[in-house]
Amino acid sequence: MTGEHEAGARSTWPALRVADWTATRDTLHMWMQIVGKIRLAHAPLLNHWWQVTSYVSPRGLTTSAIPCRSGVFDIEFDFVDHRLVVRASDGGVRTVALEPKPVADFYHETMQALRELGIPTKIQPSPNEVEEAIPFAEDYRHDTYDPNAVHLFWRQLLQADRVLGEFRSFYVGKVSPVHFFWGAMDLACTRFSGRAAPPHPGGAPNCGDWVMAEGYSRELSSCGFWPGGGEEGAFYAYAYPEPDGFADHPIAPREAFYSKDNGQFLLPYEAVRTADNPDRALVSFLQTTYEAAAVHGRWDRAALEDDPDRWAPQRPRHRRQQGQEG
Repeated sequence: MTGEHEAGARSTWPALRVADWTATRDTLHMWMQIVGKIRLAHAPLLNHWWQVTSYVSPRGLTTSAIPCRSGVFDIEFDFVDHRLVVRASDGGVRTVALEPKPVADFYHETMQALRELGIPTKIQPSPNEVEEAIPFAEDYRHDTYDPNAVHLFWRQLLQADRVLGEFRSFYVGKVSPVHFFWGAMDLACTRFSGRAAPPHPGGAPNCGDWVMAEGYSRELSSCGFWPGGGEEGAFYAYAYPEPDGFADHPIAPREAFYSKDNGQFLLPYEAVRTADNPDRALVSFLQTTYEAAAVHGRWDRAALEDDPDRWAPQRPRHRRQQGQEG
């Protein structure tokens, strides 16, 4: 990679100091919990709570289509125009401005938008996985919204989602989508060995242990990005159950380390952002930490991994045949 191309690659990974947007992040976290709980109220259970997540979109984060009666609706955080957009399959649309406002106001406005669209919804009206669970309707403490910071956060997610998606493509066993969990506010992708796991002990604040039991019901290796920890957030990787030797497995890049306090490997976001080749630095972290789980957990890697380009030699010929037929 030339110096010019290296500089271009680095510039797509934006800098955003956690300390510079903590108040906004915490407000946004509560808003995301409200939207996530709306999806939870309507979508049927999928293994490991996959039905409650959001996904990185060209404008922000979207729930994708949510079933409701005989139709569907979706909700998108638009971090370009800074509005929450609720769209129903009957053509109805409502928006809620993303601007400095208390969680209580956002909650009432969002639920009112659903009522106007004929989407009756009842959610558990307080947050999960946070130490102090202020009911949404009573939360006037979190009221900060910096649109520039949120836009930068979305650009961080765009890059993380892209690389995690490529990493995911090498796995043909059971693997989650790259999706955003509103409980801990992290982007994640999880690979599974195919074996059952021991019951998870739980312990997340303001969250039933049974929730974690479902999330961790199968042996797994998970990785992702969290906008906390370190100066600019952190990439993480962990295994459940953690096999012997996992924490001591050699990993890359050199800035990565195992945190005993967190029970996982961490890689500061800024180490990726400032690397000569950010994509390569992150992929090395994802691959070596996965190998720590797969090697020490004795996963059947030959059955679980494959080259995503395995059909590449046939694809050009297939396109030529289509062209001739047309």
